Amino acid sequence: MDDSVNAAGGQAATRRQGVCVLGATGSIGTNTLDVISRHPDRFEVLALAGGRRVDELLAQCRQWRPRWAVMPGEAQASKLREAVRQAGLRTEVLSGEQAMCDIAAHPDVDIVMGAVVGAAGLPPCLAAARAGKRLLLANKEALVVGGALFMQAVREGGATLLPIDSEHSAIFQCLPEDPATWAGRIDHIVLTASGGPFRERDPATFGQITPDQACAHPNWVMGRKISVDSATMMNKALEVIEARWLFDLAPERIKVVIHPQSIIHSMVVCRDRSILAQLGTPDMRVPIAYGLSWPERIESGADLLDFTQLKSLTFDEPCARRYPGLGLAWHTLRAQDGSTCVLNAANEVAVEAFLQGRIRFDQIHAVNDATLSGVALSAVDAASVEALIALDARAREVARVHVARCDAPSVAQTSGTIAQQ
Repeated sequence: MDDSVNAAGGQAATRRQGVCVLGATGSIGTNTLDVISRHPDRFEVLALAGGRRVDELLAQCRQWRPRWAVMPGEAQASKLREAVRQAGLRTEVLSGEQAMCDIAAHPDVDIVMGAVVGAAGLPPCLAAARAGKRLLLANKEALVVGGALFMQAVREGGATLLPIDSEHSAIFQCLPEDPATWAGRIDHIVLTASGGPFRERDPATFGQITPDQACAHPNWVMGRKISVDSATMMNKALEVIEARWLFDLAPERIKVVIHPQSIIHSMVVCRDRSILAQLGTPDMRVPIAYGLSWPERIESGADLLDFTQLKSLTFDEPCARRYPGLGLAWHTLRAQDGSTCVLNAANEVAVEAFLQGRIRFDQIHAVNDATLSGVALSAVDAASVEALIALDARAREVARVHVARCDAPSVAQTSGTIAQQ
């Protein structure tokens, strides 16, 4: 925020920061707008980009009256444009990927919330990074797909990158302010995971799990895709990959532990064996508020954690039989460049197929694993954004082939705990 001092030596009124919310109608987007609503003197909503829910984005336009609203396709944009006109709003309605990139990089935008789900979030988040914005990254796929290229764009653009995933925000809050000291102080980090809705269910019954059951997360309110990822713990695999780039850590210095209560959001284990942890109620408004206001802290709207009501905090190792996909994080980080992009693409295809009833829950991992084996990689596949986009498309085609073959018996799953080193 740009502060100025008036002639009398006092502090002048600060300009409100312009915010662009990518993924405005999703759970992160709506929580972001909830936090912003509590601080109208600090933030101004300039742009909203939604998915396919025209009515919800229209309601947000009525409330926030942004300059721009963006839909992914022209058909949805045309419908929203007419609704905006009839409502007497002055919001300009745009469509397509380039429009999202343009609003994310606009000079009047100070803060970009990157909450578009999946690989589709990479281009606008890259545009925000290159334009030097404060980028609140809730789209873990941008780093899973882009990795080194994304971090290079952050450095070259002079952007401020702040993680919004509760686990990565927790790690960031526990780390020293100077990143140059991280390597010398940290032994490793521990990402906590709730274990999802099936942490005590017999894996032999996973073939019977319905989409609605997989989306019923016990602690968090999230979209359907990320809820399924939580149930398989593929979300944690993607978070391991994200953490590798956010904190510049070797894969063996990233661990995962099951913590069903979701009270400790993650931990930093120091060289001297001190452990720093960030605690709080499971409410995404906390990391969102921290990202919006960093290095300050503002009211988030979340409930205060009451220690007297905590009966126990428990921890366990993730079981490979229950979560076979988690180990793919370390596997792809050590494999050929581009492997993490392939994993993300395969998982998006597999989860979509499961939600549509075309494959079983226990076949999601089979599609991911087979796609990783079926996509041949070369050194140029991760050399540019264009190459990564092409690789993503190629991996999706291979994944769709494996989805079409998923009429076989349940996936064979191994026992034991996940290899994290």
